[in-house]
Amino acid sequence: MVISIRVSATRLVFSQALDSQLTPMTSNKLGRDRKADKDIHLNRCSISPDCVSKFNELKLNKKIKYIIYKLTDDYKEIVVEETSEDGDWETFRQSWLPHNRRARLYGKVGKGPRYAVYDFNYDLASGEGSRSKITFIAWSPDDAGIQPKMVYASSKDALKRALNGIATEFQANDEDDIEYQSVLAKVSKGLA
Repeated sequence: MVISIRVSATRLVFSQALDSQLTPMTSNKLGRDRKADKDIHLNRCSISPDCVSKFNELKLNKKIKYIIYKLTDDYKEIVVEETSEDGDWETFRQSWLPHNRRARLYGKVGKGPRYAVYDFNYDLASGEGSRSKITFIAWSPDDAGIQPKMVYASSKDALKRALNGIATEFQANDEDDIEYQSVLAKVSKGLA
């Protein structure tokens, strides 16, 4: 049994198998297979082994305080862009805010999204000691291009799955989102 539904210029064809499972197949008005077109636009990026090894150094050795990750210019692989042993928040914040990316199509340079992992240390307000949380930050500035923001958003989960041991995470779109007090409130959940 074949059910056809026409939606504007795209036609969805569902074929129903004997076991009653619906399998969507798509094609556009030119007859090309839209699934192949979709695979081109889906982010199928890999993660560099260096990303995981640097994260493990941060987590286990506690020498590295932060790591900044980026996608390569062809959006095929997530790589380590920068690491540092300096734990000062303002140094970290200033080191990754100005990062740029080059648009693939036009070669235009603009602000680019990034991922960061920071070993965030804070003291509890109750005086019960200090805590350390490995924090994953997805930086996607509002004025970045649409394509880089979409690619970074779709590849974020793959990187997070590869980095085992992240305690907290948040999305930052504006410089105010990564002010120390704002981040402290998110990471400590109001206990600092």
